[in-house]
Amino acid sequence: MTKLDINVNDLKSGVLGLVVALVEIIKEVLRLEAMRRMEGGSLTEEELERLGEALMELDAAIEKLKVEQGIVDSVKAVRDGLDSVVDDFLDTMLNPGRWTQQAHQEHSLGAE
Repeated sequence: MTKLDINVNDLKSGVLGLVVALVEIIKEVLRLEAMRRMEGGSLTEEELERLGEALMELDAAIEKLKVEQGIVDSVKAVRDGLDSVVDDFLDTMLNPGRWTQQAHQEHSLGAE
């Protein structure tokens, strides 16, 4: 039986980086929703001000956490990886002909 060697610091950094990256994505969605509501006129000036302050405080808290925990690079790596996956998915959905061609090429390579 092989012993599994896990570096606890790397694991902590990776998991925390993933969680913070997901919080950043959720924050961006909230910001987009706030802009949509603002443009639609469904938020009062007071609500807009409170929401803007809350988002700025969240930005500051996230940045502070990333620096304090030493996960700035880890979060960036997770975000870059997720961006790449999303870009590939969107490309596949928007360009189905390219996806079909790529699938045929991969199938041909696997048959060799």
